[in-house]
This record gives sequence, C-alpha cells and structure tokens, in this order.
Amino acid sequence: MTVDRADGLARTARALADGEVSARELTERTLARIEASQPTLNAFKLMRAEAALAEADAADRELASGGTGRPLLGVPLAVKDDTDMAGEPTAFGCRGDFPPKKEDAESVRRLRAAGAVIVGKTNTCELGQWPFTEGPGFGDTRNPWHTGHTPGGSSGGSAAAVAAGLVPAALGSDGAGSVRIPAAWTHLVGIKPQRGRISTWPWPEAFNGITVNGPLARTVADAALLLDAASGNHSGDLHKPPTISATDAATREPGRLRIALSLRMPFTATPKRLHPVVRRKVMVLADRLAALGHDVVEDDPRYGQIGLGFVPRGTAGIADWARAVPDPSLLDPRTKEAARLGRLLGGAPLRLARRAEGALQRSVGAIFSTYDVVLTPTTATPPPRIGTMAALSGWRTDQAMIAACPYAWPWNVLGWPGVNVPAGRVGDGLPVGAQLLGPADSEPLLISLAAQLEADQRWYEQWPGIYGGPRDSQHR
Repeated sequence: MTVDRADGLARTARALADGEVSARELTERTLARIEASQPTLNAFKLMRAEAALAEADAADRELASGGTGRPLLGVPLAVKDDTDMAGEPTAFGCRGDFPPKKEDAESVRRLRAAGAVIVGKTNTCELGQWPFTEGPGFGDTRNPWHTGHTPGGSSGGSAAAVAAGLVPAALGSDGAGSVRIPAAWTHLVGIKPQRGRISTWPWPEAFNGITVNGPLARTVADAALLLDAASGNHSGDLHKPPTISATDAATREPGRLRIALSLRMPFTATPKRLHPVVRRKVMVLADRLAALGHDVVEDDPRYGQIGLGFVPRGTAGIADWARAVPDPSLLDPRTKEAARLGRLLGGAPLRLARRAEGALQRSVGAIFSTYDVVLTPTTATPPPRIGTMAALSGWRTDQAMIAACPYAWPWNVLGWPGVNVPAGRVGDGLPVGAQLLGPADSEPLLISLAAQLEADQRWYEQWPGIYGGPRDSQHR
C-alpha cells in the first residue's frame, strides 16, 4: 500500500517501520508539497530541506539496521515558530533579524528522540496574540477549506499544514485557544493538554502559566500519539503533572458519562453572540453524544470574574517577549500597546491574578461534582475572512477576537485540558468545532470520549479542496 498525504501519523509510522516507504522518499514528497502550497496557503515560516533530508537518511539507516524502538522514526512533522530549534531562528511572528538558537526546546528534543524529522517551522501571528495568522513579518496564512478565510491562530500555520495534508501532524501552542481555535476552523483534532504535560522549556512556564504546547492532527489517535511523543519535563519546569498514556486512552471506551452542554460565555464586558450556525452544529453534536449513551444536560460552569485572572498574565507575557526581540520598533502597534499594559500589570496585579487561580479552579471546577465533561462551542463564529482583524486598532482587535472566540481562554487560566473536535461545516464549507473540557489531568477521559465520537462521525474522511484529496461536499 502506497503511503500518501491521506495517511495520518500512526499509519505513516507503521509504513516506515514495515519498509513500505523510505524516510527520504516521504520527506522529499513532504517538502515538495509544502513548496507547492506556499504561494496559496503560506503555512510555513521556514523549511529545513537540507537538514530534514539528512535526518531522513539517518532514519533510513536506523530502520535498515532494525531500529523500531522509536515511535516516530522517519516521520515528517512540523513545529510552530514559537518553539526553539537548534540552528534556526525563533521569530514568533515578528519582523527582524533573529539569531539562530543554540539548543532545541525540550519539546523538540523529545520529538527528535522519538525519531521525527522536523521539516520546518509554521507561521504564527505576532507573539501569538490573535486568532488569525497574518502579519507583515510573513504575510497571510490561509485556510485550506476556503483560502479567503483565516485558519485561525495563533497556531494557524500548523493547522493549515495538517488540514491540507502537507504533514500528518504538527505541534502548536495554546495560550487562549491557539491550538483549539485553529483546529476548529480547519476541521482538526486539537489537544490543549494539562499545564506542564509538554514542557515549555527554555521557559519554566510560558506566559505566566497560561500557554501550553499541544498537538494538531486529523484523528484522535494521531493527536494522542504526538502528545505522548512530545510529553515530559525538563528539570527546570515549574509544572510536572503525572504521566499519562494518551495513545492507550484513544483505544478505550469512555463509559457512560455525564456531560454538561454549556453555551454561556464568560463575562468580558464586550459584545458577543453565538452565531446560529455554530449553535446548531454544537447542538447536533450534543445529540450524537446522547445517542451514544451519555447523559447530556444543559448547564454552565460558574466563571465569575475569570477575565481578571487572564489579562495580567497574558499581557505580562507579551511584555517579556517584546523585550527580547532584536528590534522592538518593528513590532505591531497593538503589540507595543499590549506590552505597555503588561509592564503596568506585571507587578502586584500579576501576583493577585496568580493567587486567584485556586479560587477560580474551585468555582469553575464545582461543575465536575455533577458532570464528568463540559461540552462548549470552541468559537462563537465560523472563521473570519482574511484581513477582518489584521488592520484594526488594539481595542477593536480585542473586541473582535473576544466576539469570535469567547469560549476557549478560561481553560488556559485554569491550566486544565481541553480537546477540540470537528463539529461540521457551514456556509461555503467552513469548519467549526466543539470543545470537550475537563478538570486537572483529565486528558485520558477527554481523548477516549473524542475517539468514540470520531468513530461515529468519521470526520477524517473529509478533505479540503485540492490540497488534501477529494472534496467531500456534504456539510456534515
């Protein structure tokens, strides 16, 4: 059987181990697809063609000598350009002359240890702030399902690359939904793990604990495999949750669960509304969960003033990054504005925000005394058109992104896991998604439930346009 872009991470790894294809052949195909797609999708910030081919050749030598102990040996993958790779710059969506990094981030080190061939770094908006992937430092990254629309952000490049079948999976990061939002808008599975599950080293924690690394893939099993490969800690990490096996969880039945369907948005003092087409798709998904035997009841977590715990942590993190760029004058005016606010909030307000986390966990977590999982929309709207938010002022951008994406960020404040699952397509075939949310260390349960839903919905059979394969015209 020939391995092609329709094969996911696990299938590709098996084909390599069984000798059906060579790592070099796969890597050459992957690089060719990326290069061909760049003028249209612009998913990648940089490609590592020469280095990736050398790594593929090394993988082939290991495979030929019987090496099968590494789960991703020879598999081409991509990582987001907020993640350090030795010999490559980490621009994080910014303009400027960034020096190459001397060492791999811990997550990259672990992917390499698993045998992965990292073919390049994917685009992200400036310092990961927005749910779109556009900027003067790299151009516009476009959605493979409809190139007039954004794939989301800030892990939009990773999402576009996976959705288009350029790579079987990719690593992103999630500070306010930045894995889950682009997963929702590109018809992918995106896992925001428990804080610390995947190391953020060389940062002991990222953005004062709200940002974590997470996988994007077309199936639950593939996302789980990448999560397991990247998971683990550096000795300097501040958060070290107990080990799990996401791969095992993806093969288990979840059992009969109590699920709270929550459409309520946390308070933000800004206008927002759940778009009717998104509401309809999430309600259909809730009905499917009920048909699968789960008890689904409409109920909402008590979010309270959770936004007060987010703003100081996020803006202080932006201020930290902004201080480190080679030329701060090149930053977006909105970034400069956020960094100024972060410097103001980086003292006592930040300490208060961090101290409030325990109380917020108790308040929001009270819902898990009654339910096992919370189901919400991942976003309030379908993916916006390219340029909708890119030219707005700072305040207008904040309003627009909160209106489009009000559901994801509270779980970043709490540090708990969530999984985006595809919820269908609307309008011109634009994907939307739903979140499965749980308390601390609940990834195995969420992954098992997502896998059960995937077996029912078979969302991985649908591909966008000409990039991935035959287009499924049914808006399921």
